[in-house]
Parts: sequence; structure tokens; C-alpha cells
Amino acid sequence: FPSSKQGPAVASLSKTKINGTLQDEPEDRKRHYQTEGRLGPQPVVLDHTSGFEGLLFVDDDLLGVIGHSNFSSIRATTCVYKGKWAYEVLISSQGLMQIGWCTLSCRFNQEEGVGDTPDSYAYDGNRVRKWNVTTTNYGKSWAAGDIVSCLIDLDEGTITFCLNGQSLGTAFSGIKTGPGVAYFPAISLSFKESVAFNFGSRPLRYPGTTEPNPPAADLLKAHRLLGYIRNVLSTSIDAQDERLLEKDCSLWKLHGEPTVLITLAHIFNHFAPLMCKVYLVEDVLMNFLLGILEGGGSVDEHPLIQQLLDLFWLLMEDYEVNECLKQLMMSLLRAYRFSPIIPDLGFQIHYLRLTTAILRHEKSRKYLLNNELTFDVLRSVVFFYIKTPLRVKEAGLEELIPTTWWPTHFDKEGKDEREPKDESADERLRRRAYERGCQRLKKRIEVVEELQVQILRLLLNNKDKTTVCQPFLSQQKQNCTAVQGVLEEGLKNTPQLFYAYIPPQLFYNGKVDYFDLQRLGGLLSHLKKTLKDDLAGKANIIIDPAEIQATSMDDLDEDEESGAAQRPFGAAAMGGALARPSWLSSPTLGRANRFLSTAAVSLMTPRRPLTQPEKVKVRTLAVEQRTEEDIEGSHGNDGLLLGRPLEELDQAVADKSLLEIVDGIVMMYNLSVHQQLGKMVVVSDDVHEYAVALKDTEEKIARCPARRADILEELQKSQKVFAEKLNHLSRRLAWINATIYSKEKMLDVYWLLCVCIRTIEHADNTGSLFAFAPEFYLNVAMNAYSALKNYFSPANSMEELPGYEETLTQLAAILAKHFADPRIVGTDIKDSLMQALASYVCYPQSLRAVERIPEEQRVAMMRNLLAPYEQRPWAQTNWILVRLWRGCGFGYRYTRLPHLLKTKPEDANLPSLQKPCPSLLLQRHMAELLSLDKDMAASFLNSVLNQLNWAFSEFIGMIQEIQQAAERPERNFVDTRQLKVCATCFDLSVSLLRVLEMTVTLVPEIFLDWSRPSAELLLRRLAQLLNQVLNRVTAEKNLFDRVVNLRLPDIQLHYPTLFVLLVSRASSVLLSDPCFQLHSIQHLLGEAGDSSERKHFSLHAYTDYISEEEKQKVELMLAFLTEESKEAAASTAVSPTAFNLCLCYESAAEHLLCIKPCGLLCSLCRACINQHLMNNKDCFFCKATITGVEDYSKPAS
Repeated sequence: FPSSKQGPAVASLSKTKINGTLQDEPEDRKRHYQTEGRLGPQPVVLDHTSGFEGLLFVDDDLLGVIGHSNFSSIRATTCVYKGKWAYEVLISSQGLMQIGWCTLSCRFNQEEGVGDTPDSYAYDGNRVRKWNVTTTNYGKSWAAGDIVSCLIDLDEGTITFCLNGQSLGTAFSGIKTGPGVAYFPAISLSFKESVAFNFGSRPLRYPGTTEPNPPAADLLKAHRLLGYIRNVLSTSIDAQDERLLEKDCSLWKLHGEPTVLITLAHIFNHFAPLMCKVYLVEDVLMNFLLGILEGGGSVDEHPLIQQLLDLFWLLMEDYEVNECLKQLMMSLLRAYRFSPIIPDLGFQIHYLRLTTAILRHEKSRKYLLNNELTFDVLRSVVFFYIKTPLRVKEAGLEELIPTTWWPTHFDKEGKDEREPKDESADERLRRRAYERGCQRLKKRIEVVEELQVQILRLLLNNKDKTTVCQPFLSQQKQNCTAVQGVLEEGLKNTPQLFYAYIPPQLFYNGKVDYFDLQRLGGLLSHLKKTLKDDLAGKANIIIDPAEIQATSMDDLDEDEESGAAQRPFGAAAMGGALARPSWLSSPTLGRANRFLSTAAVSLMTPRRPLTQPEKVKVRTLAVEQRTEEDIEGSHGNDGLLLGRPLEELDQAVADKSLLEIVDGIVMMYNLSVHQQLGKMVVVSDDVHEYAVALKDTEEKIARCPARRADILEELQKSQKVFAEKLNHLSRRLAWINATIYSKEKMLDVYWLLCVCIRTIEHADNTGSLFAFAPEFYLNVAMNAYSALKNYFSPANSMEELPGYEETLTQLAAILAKHFADPRIVGTDIKDSLMQALASYVCYPQSLRAVERIPEEQRVAMMRNLLAPYEQRPWAQTNWILVRLWRGCGFGYRYTRLPHLLKTKPEDANLPSLQKPCPSLLLQRHMAELLSLDKDMAASFLNSVLNQLNWAFSEFIGMIQEIQQAAERPERNFVDTRQLKVCATCFDLSVSLLRVLEMTVTLVPEIFLDWSRPSAELLLRRLAQLLNQVLNRVTAEKNLFDRVVNLRLPDIQLHYPTLFVLLVSRASSVLLSDPCFQLHSIQHLLGEAGDSSERKHFSLHAYTDYISEEEKQKVELMLAFLTEESKEAAASTAVSPTAFNLCLCYESAAEHLLCIKPCGLLCSLCRACINQHLMNNKDCFFCKATITGVEDYSKPAS
């Protein structure tokens, strides 16, 4: 190193100078703690030994707390009795909490907390009230990420609260003071609510005039030493002229003059111990580093931070650097999390830029990744969260979006129903101004998101793979939307991006621990027992018998205990281990954490084909035992991709380091992300509801007569309230659309949907091994599609997504195939698949996708839908068939039931309110199946008739109960739940009738071709059931008529479903039924002979729903039946005697029938026996299986 002769002398002089300067300070290090007016230890923390009530989890530093019981309370260790004092509370969750002050005499319990006793005072931002035994309105509502300042002036006897530095006014005055009265900081919080306190161990975010005892001596020393460091960095030595030169400190590099390094070493000898203190790190070091980045530009343009970190690692002890980095990152996290939202998001951008600069330093980044405790506490996921402002005005959205606008109605396909020509010029200008404001907001948010992506890229650097700790991987999985964006950004140039999938062998090769999540085929232990031969034959995997026997509850408990024992805990308020607040706490302990850390996924197929049968024993590996070789594989070992099935092609995997991340994304979307996406839709729903209310109010104002000034005034007040609320909500909606429901997030969710679809397709190809796939892959596929359809802004049309039509068809094929897949045993997942398919066929675009799947799959789907109802849950299946028919039946073209009053606006996006979109293709498949397969047609119709008989009987029984309850003189009250159940039964009855209508229309030969064994029986049962239904709903002044006239809520009415076959055979069966009454048919057209003034039902009244052609068909049917009934009455023979009647009292039993094999002789008609055989094959008496029924002929004597 080149140096001057004066180097050692200068170094010696610098050391002397530094020591002398620092010793010039008076010995006031202990005087900065104000002792007058306070009692208690220093530093102030929460009293976790005796000052609490209920169950609480407290952080390691005794400043963060989570409520773990109904209403828990805790106070600090220090009290005040004189002077002015303050502390801050960082709100991590916005639920029910009461924050304030209490005395030592206050006694709390699970119901009463701070503010509920005479000598305690509290502020509750959740309910916007203040508490001191009684409660009154006070302050503003708080949100997660806010900071509450609690100030007490014991000289004046007042208590004041501030929210984010803004005073809420004096909450309490004249509080009790004097001898024996001292106040403790205290809080009461409900279950799972969390906060963090700042009693002055860190700089107050909003100090005001009451900064509580800053460490003045240390602060002065730290600032002075930092000034020395800055001077050294801005000075260079000219070796030739032997003089000092000034230079830009931003260009300083670590290599240089030994004199400079020795001088810095002397400075750091004093500076390093100070950098282990959180107050000085946050107030001095963090602000100094932030000042370096204030000049703007990219982070790369400020290499000084990298040089300083090199200097830290060179001149400080490792433990000092570790503590300094930990406190620095924690300070950045708190600053980012609890900074207020301003229009340009300046605070968030500033803190993220510094975080990026620190993580660009390789040694510091590796330390953070490798230090499990630091990253557990850090909870880096907070850096990828963008806080949603609860108060629009404080966030500056009024300046950013000065003009507001709100949409009106959208259809489910994401298109605005309002035509452009219907939009007024003023509304068009408002909409465009609003859109420009939204774009300005989005550009600011994109800056934050770009910084977040840079941080993720740094943390996911593959060169650091040996230092990537498992807790960090777990946290990144929870960050699924952000990680998804990183993966997409990183793979944009990869053609196979949208062809990524998860190889099926990960589900059964034991390399990945999926915890106890349900598999499609049931529990993993069960699948290993039942499918061990399939594993050996298809995947060359042999299950160790010891592993099969090891799964028991005791084993799980041992795992839980061992996992918990390996993890460090904090201190506990109950004397045991305490967790950290939710925004700082470590991931779930034990097997849960292991589960999050070991879930793995693949983008391609395995690398090596199994050319030679190679039987391997596989046992599940715990996370702690896995090596890089277990994941990546080497020398013939496929690692995570072990056990490639024969159906999978051999493809190379470029980088297996992303496997666990991608699988975690899928899993975490299922566990939490989808629910979080759904929560924010409430704002959009509120905008719609208020827009409808405002429009309705404006219409009322226009109709209000001039003489009713009082009504007009009230309406105008309502109009003002609705308009103000809409202005607020529309700006909040703009923020949510920019941060959550943006086009980029939509592409992320769509990518996730594509991954799940292809994963399911490849797993399905493995045959029986498909049962090993976790259920959450199917759940994510359905939920991701639902999110794309229901959650994202209509401005982001689904049709614009790449390959959308193909993806829609692929998902349709999955739903059509697996809703009745025998390999899937879980009741919940089977119901979800059925409901998803039912919703899928309600919308034209998705229904067309079902029609595009291969014909073989379509026919198989219809065959499964036509399976007998008794063998499975049938309501959803029947509803799917009804949707396929809707638009083709008699008067079945309505969207909303024609008779219901429009009491309030309904969600037009509901599947049941979609416009009819029948599928003629699927109807044709149904007709072909029922026509060709006689046994299936008979069993299907028999089950439909049975269920219809049950549903209508239940409905009539409930109608009787309702009528009796409603007509009681002492109490005219009917339970609402009973009404809803009754309406449900009626709705089921109508749906079943519609399915019968579809069957009769498409395949009439099932009833008319009496060469079929069951045709006559089905036709007679159909006529019998129709007559029973018509008689009960059309007769005047009977039970049904009386209940309908009560006009009870939830009781729906439908006009009858007509599908009577106008042929001689059908008419003869209908007329021969004893229950047939021509009056019931006449009632449909309002031709009943009642001469009362009461309004009658008539199909003629539904001119908008029933066409003239349909009315003519009804009139033709009535004329035909009238004529046929006359002829039948004239030719009716004398009825048989009671001794010749069958038990059903409908048919004559002319011959004895012999039942095989028992040889029993009975006098039942053949129709009754055939009906019995359709439901039960057992003999009436001996219970043996009936093999045949023959006519009995008496043997010759």
C-alpha cells in the first residue's frame, strides 16, 4: 500500500483526538433517564409475570402481544404519577381492543378490561369510542398499520390520544391524581388481535412534545462518530503532495490508504458497540443510510452502501454486525409497515430502496438467509404487503383522483351492459377523468411492486442455495402472489411458461411431505396399503412395510413434540413459551412448519427413463435430513423426481430450485390467498349497492310533489350521504383494483390455474396413482377460475387472457370427468366438483367449453348425470340437467321467476339468474343414451319419479303445518326456516318436473314403446303423479290455495310444467287414472266454473313468458282430453268387484302370478310387481332374490 511517512503519526493522533473528543462529554449517561414522576425498571416492557389477565402471547422483547382468550389484559412494568408521558402502540390488527392507562388497583377479567373500571381509561378505534366505566363516541376508526399515541398529563389531569400523529382531542379530563395514584400503560384485546408497544426503547414515530427519555449521550456520541466517518469518506490523501483532498463520499471505495483504514478502525472501536442498540440503529444508522439514497436514481447508482457494509464486516466483530443487521432490518420492517400512505407512496418506496441496497450486499444477504432466528423474527413477507388505506382523505387519494365515477351493472362475462350510446357526455367525461386518476395511482404502485420484485429476485438468488433457510422458503410460499410474479418475470422468455406442471411422482415418492392434507383417494396411509402393488408396477417404488404400520396418532404426537423441541421460543406471560405478534411471529411450529417447508413441485418431467427395472425403497424424509442431492439428484438419482410413471415422458428439468416455491404457491393459494382475494370484493359490492340506492333516491326526488317539502328535504339528505359514501368507496376501489385486482395479478392467478390444470391432467394419466394427488390442486383450479370470473374488475376481460378458450375447455374436461370419478372419495371435494360443474353450465361461454370437449368425455359425463339418483347426492345433478334444458321447455325462457315481486336489487351475477342457454348437443347425447340403454332409462326415470314423489309429499306435509300454524287464532306466526325448507322442497319438485319434461320431449318412446318392459309402468306412474300434483295445486279453496293466499315470504309459485303426450296411448293411460280430473286442466286457462270475483290463475296472464303457440297447444290439449274423456265415459265397463282388485285399487288382477324361485302365488297386477322390482329385487315374503314372474296356470287334475 502506498503511504506517506506521516501515516503512523496521523493514525496515532487520530486515535488520541477521537478519545479526547468523546471524553469531553460530561458524565451524564445515566442522567438522561428521568426518574422524577415515574416508578419502575428501565427499559419499560410488558409485565408478563403478574400484570396480566387471560391468556396472552408476548414477544421476545416483551413489547409485542397477541390476545389468546376472549378478552385479555396486560399492563407495563412502569407507572407514572407526575408530569407528561406518552407511549405508542403499533396496531397490527384492527379488531376489538381498548388501549390506555390503568392503576394498580384495577382488576380485570375475561369480560371487563381497560376502561371498564373506575380508575382505567381507554380508547377503542374498532368501535370508535372511549371507555371509563361508561362509553361515548370518540376519535376515528383505526386500521392495521396505524399508530396510536397515548398521552397523559398528570399535572393537568388529562388523557389524550393521537392517531398517526393527529390529535383526537382530549378524551378524559379531571382524572384522579394524588398520593397513591399512579398510572400504568395497559391494553385489553380480544382473541387473535395483536399490537406492538414502543415505550421509548425505539424512537417514537410521532414524538410531539413528549419524547420519553431519549439516550442523549449515546445519541450525541453516535452522531459525532458518524460525522467522523462521513469526513473520512469524503477525504482522500495525495501521497505526492502529502495533503488531504476533498472528494464525493459516494465514490469512496474500501481499498485505499492504510491511514484511512486505521483511522476508521479507531472510529469503529467506539461506533460498533453503539450499533448494537436498537434506538441508535433506527435513529442514527437507518436515517444515515436513507440519506444516501435521497438523491434518487437506481439503487445501483449508490455503491456507498455496499462499501459501508463491507466496512462493517471488516471492522466490527461478527456478533456486532449480526445484531446491527438484525436491528436495522427490523427497523426497516416497522418503518415500512407503519408508515402512513401518501399520494406518491414516498415512505414505502424509500424504505424498500434501502432494503434492496442492503440485500444486494452478498455477505449480509447470506447472513440474513442463513440466520433462522433473524428471518423468523423479520417475517420478510411484510415487505411484500401494500397497505390499503382505510381513510381516503389521509392517504391523499382525493388529490390523486379528484373526479370519481362508479360503474352500474355488468354481466357475468365481464362486459358492461350499458351501451356506449346510452352514456351521457357528462358521465363519459367523469369516467375518463376517473380512469386517468386510476392510471396515475397504478403507476405509483407499480414502482413499489417493482422494488418488491427486486427484493424477491435477490432473496431467490440460486447462487445462495446452500444458505436458503427453510423458514425463509416457508415465508416466500405464503407470499404466493408476489413470488408468482417473480417466477413469471423470470420465465418470460421461456416458451414452456404456460406449459409448466407438477409431475405426479411428487405425490407418492415420499420426497415431499404434504403433512396431513387430504389426498383425492383418502388418507396417505390407506393409499399406501391399497395401492402398493400399483406403485411397484407403475413407478418402481416399493413401500417399506414398517412405514405403513408407523402411522398412528401417537406417532403424530411424537413428531409434534420433537418439532417443537427443536425450535426456540420467547418468554411467556403464563410462565411458558410465548409467540410473537402475528406480523412478527415465526411460522407454525412442529409438523405444520415442516409441511410448509417441504412441499415441492416441478415444472417439467423427470430427467431419466427407467429403462431397467430398479426397485427402490422410499421413506419420507424430514426437512432436517434432506440434502441438496435429495432435491436436485445426482449420478442417476432423480431427487425429487424419483419414480417417474411409465405414462410420463422423459424431459429435462432446467432448475429444480424452484420446485418447492411453486408447490408452495399452489398450497398457500388454497389455504389463504383465495379467501383474502374474496374479502376485498366487498368494496365493489358496496359501490354497486350505494349506486343503486343513489339512483333510486334521485328517481324519488324527481317524483316528489312540490307540496311535500319535508319529504324532499329528507330525500336530499339521503342523496348527499349516498354521494359522499360513493366518492369515498370509488377511490378505495381504485386503490384495490390497482393493488389487488390488477391485470398483472389476474395473469398471475391465470398462470396458477394453468399449472393446476396441467398437473391434474398428468396425474390423471397415471391411472390409479391419481388417488395420491392432494385435493388442494383441484380446489385451486376451481377457486382460481372463480376468482378470475367473480373478483377481478370487469375492465380486465377474461377473453383477453392468452389461450383462454383452450384453458376453459381443459377445465371443463376436468370437471366433466372427475365429478363422478370413483378414484376420488372425499365428500367435500366431490361436492365442490359437482357445484363447479353446475355453475359452469349456467354461463354461455363456459357451457360452449363443455360442448368443445371430446365427444367420448361428453357422453361419459351425461351417462354419469343419468345414473340413478338413489345412489348419490342428486339435487345438484338434477339442477345441471335443468340448466341444460332451460330455454327449451314450456314457458321456460325466463331469467327471474315471473310472479315474484322485485323487493330489492338482486345480484345479477348469480348462476340461477343467468339467461337461458340450453345445450342442444348435450340434450342429443342424453336422448341417445336413454334411447339405446333401456335399463339405464328405466332406472333413471324410476329414481326421478321416486324423488319427485318424496319431494312433493314433503312439500304438501309442510304446507299443512304452515296452514295450521298460520290459522291459529292465538298466534299467527310461521318460522322463517320452515318457510325456506318448504320453498326448497317445492323448488326441488319443480326441477324434477322439468327433468321429466325434458325426458318426455326428447325420448317419448321410453313411455310409448310398450315393447320396452318398463314403458307401460313408467307411463302409468307418470300419469298418476301428474294427476296428483295438478289436483292439489289447482283446486279452489283447498290447502294449497289457502296457503298461497296467505302471501308468506319465501313461498314461491310456478306456473305448471306441461309435457302431456297427445297420443291415444298416453291419453288412455291418463284418463284411466282414478285421480284424473278435467277440471284441473281447465284451471290452467282460467276456465274454472267459479263465478266469484276473486282473481283466478290463468296462463293467459303470462303474455311475456308463454308464447301464443304454447297457449294454442294447451287449448288443443284441453279440447282433445275433453273429447277423449267423453268417449271414455261412454265406453267404461262395469268396474270389477273388490275381490278382483289389485292392492293398488287401480288394476284388475285377472290372473294369479307365480314368483320365482319360491313359487309364491299372489293376486297383484303385473304393474305393481314391476314397480317393486325396479326398487327392490327381494321377494315380498321370503326375502329371496326374485328371478322371474310368470302367469300361473292351474295344473290338470
